[in-house]
Amino acid sequence: MDATIALVAIGPFAAAALAPLINRYTKPFAGWLLALVPAAIFLYLLSFLDPIAHGETVRAAIDWVPAYGLELSFFIDGLSLTFALTISGVGALIVIYAASYLKGHHHLGRFLAFLLAFMGAMLGLVLADNLLALFMFWELTSITSFLLIGFDHARQASRRGAIQALVITNMGGLALLVGVVLTQVLTGEWDMSALREMDDVLRGHALYGLVLACFLAAAFTKSAQFPLHFWLPNAMEAPTPVSAFLHSATMVQAGVYLLARMTPVLGETNIWATLLTIFGGVTLIWGCLGALRQSDMKQMLAQTTIASLGLLVLLIGLGGELAISAALLYFVAHALYKAAMFMIVGAVDHETGTREITALSGLADKMPVTFISTALAVLSMVGLPLSLAFFAKEEMYYAVFKPEWQPLLILVVLVVGNALLAAVGLLILIKPFLGELSPTPKSPHEAPIAMLVGPLLLGGAGVVASLLIDWFSHDIVGPGATAILNEPVEGHLTWGGINWLSPVVVLSALTWLLGILAYTQGSRIRTVLRRGANAVGWTADTVFDAVMFGLIRFAADVTRLLHHGRLELYLGVVFIMFALALFVPLLGLGGLNALLPIAELGDWSNVLRWPDLRSYEWGVILLAAIGLLAVMLAGNRLFAIIALGIQGAALALIFLLFGAPDLAFTQFMVEVLSVVILTLVMTRLRLDEADKRPLEDLARDGTIALVCGLGVTLTLMVVLSGPLDLRLSEFYAATSVPIAHGANIVNVILVDYRGIDTLGEIAVVMGAGVAILALLRSRKRPIAPIIRAPLRRKAKS
Repeated sequence: MDATIALVAIGPFAAAALAPLINRYTKPFAGWLLALVPAAIFLYLLSFLDPIAHGETVRAAIDWVPAYGLELSFFIDGLSLTFALTISGVGALIVIYAASYLKGHHHLGRFLAFLLAFMGAMLGLVLADNLLALFMFWELTSITSFLLIGFDHARQASRRGAIQALVITNMGGLALLVGVVLTQVLTGEWDMSALREMDDVLRGHALYGLVLACFLAAAFTKSAQFPLHFWLPNAMEAPTPVSAFLHSATMVQAGVYLLARMTPVLGETNIWATLLTIFGGVTLIWGCLGALRQSDMKQMLAQTTIASLGLLVLLIGLGGELAISAALLYFVAHALYKAAMFMIVGAVDHETGTREITALSGLADKMPVTFISTALAVLSMVGLPLSLAFFAKEEMYYAVFKPEWQPLLILVVLVVGNALLAAVGLLILIKPFLGELSPTPKSPHEAPIAMLVGPLLLGGAGVVASLLIDWFSHDIVGPGATAILNEPVEGHLTWGGINWLSPVVVLSALTWLLGILAYTQGSRIRTVLRRGANAVGWTADTVFDAVMFGLIRFAADVTRLLHHGRLELYLGVVFIMFALALFVPLLGLGGLNALLPIAELGDWSNVLRWPDLRSYEWGVILLAAIGLLAVMLAGNRLFAIIALGIQGAALALIFLLFGAPDLAFTQFMVEVLSVVILTLVMTRLRLDEADKRPLEDLARDGTIALVCGLGVTLTLMVVLSGPLDLRLSEFYAATSVPIAHGANIVNVILVDYRGIDTLGEIAVVMGAGVAILALLRSRKRPIAPIIRAPLRRKAKS
């Protein structure tokens, strides 16, 4: 076992705990120092490249809940390594950028802590092998992203964006939990590495559709697939470093990772391919149109992220070596250029005071390094040669270049989607940076080096990776595709292997031409799309608000209905539910038939007969009946309490006569204490008063009491009519002395075996006593006199 793999997931959490302290004492260098943690993780993970490329996998496990055979297990293969390298590599640059972007912010330490915890959650998610561990880290990404999106909590928009993201992604989280538990129940395995060796165990099961629906719901909510995409643009209320990290390498990619990871178990079926292709294709086009409708550059990038996530889901749905290779290439290319472009937009906003694309132009001379970084990133976004995205585009076109109508339709969607993405990239490159310099809220100037190093390195990495495509294809794409398809896949991409005259390259040229055409018509397209949106008048975002407000109103109505403040109705509802709980099994599940078999109803004497008791036993029962009758006929409260004690004492005598002295002693103590405490309490409530009620109240309460009593009696008779199951009694008898070290079995049960239960009961009694005391004191609290301020005129006099 290599325990250091676990440290990869735990390390960022440790750094997060220290981040506020490090920021306090090393403020100018806090970002650089904290970035050493993800940088070290990135370098450590690089050491796995060679063995993973040669077909090895690495697994590490720590005992989690040994009693249930649960392990906190981690697994590294080509897929998890690709994601982990991206998260840690991009994360290191994001931390440096964030410390400079929020320089001087009084909560910078807290922000860096949230960011590192977010990184740890995502690393844990992609490295987890155990399904429950994956779910745990999945939810941690939701919680940490909630903290980051709502970081500027003084703004209402920030709070709304955080809550919306949490609600939507947590709905998916619940679906994932159901899917995980179902998977374990159906297969008997918690580890994903073991699941993918089971071939068609899940795919061939009758509950396959339900399991698939659970995992798809989780992935679609997390990765913002249409129509659950609307939370992602609102998450832009987070500071820009969060957006850069969230959109490129972390939370929104978790759904894509989940789909890729579950492909060997749930994929390669018609329903899988159909759903992923349709939802992915619609999301791709929807996101592109949404981006062209925006003029805020950050919102434009957010919408293109939705489109890119749709593209990745579509490719995973297509399956096959070419489509999966294209998905891996595009994931890395997208992470590199999208993180760079968010950081660039943040730098432009930081140094000019606006990110409105219509208000910016001519920044290239004032911000030359930022412009170069933008050009490198847009090279990938457009998918031009000398970029990794170029190979991704070629692979996806090859994957669907077939003469049937379905692949051709998907090909059209891909070409249009890539062209629109290219148009957005050209808009962000040309509009703000070229042309004459326009006035901005701040005098434009170059950003600090800490805000430039990230976009420059990430933009350049896309170019360098394309130049090293032989190595990249063999060491990254091949192992990743092998993990997804669960069969050996060799990297095959080389510069020399490109046929520049092939129809697929012609399609690439067509994509670029369409992208340029869309760029030139950008303003008109934006106007048309905005008019169309205004004509519709509602969006998924407004629907979400309506649902949330409706939910709040529904909760208020239910609260008013159930929490009305009338104690007698509360008790009535409780005892009616109690009666239903007793009679539903008796009448609906055949319990009563066990006591009164229909076949023997003709001879009642065989079923119901008086018990064979001695005279003194009948005397005790008569005493209990007299006590009960006295309670009902009592003329005042003191008499009723004493009569209730007599009835309880008779019950204790029954325990004593039938060989249960411990229970009898306990019952006596309870009755004595009850009488004493109730008498003391009632002294504050006038013991000499009678409990007078209207006739209808007496009839209602008496009926409920009789029904509940009858239900308890019948239930006990049914229980006693069956054979006595002594397994639990024998267990207590056999283990009381050797395990609990107690000779009194009743005490052992109460203190050891039911210790938590007993503690809860004591807590309830204590809480009820405190509440009664508070109520009694409040009755005697004098009303504070109203002190009026003296009139000014009188004061003067």
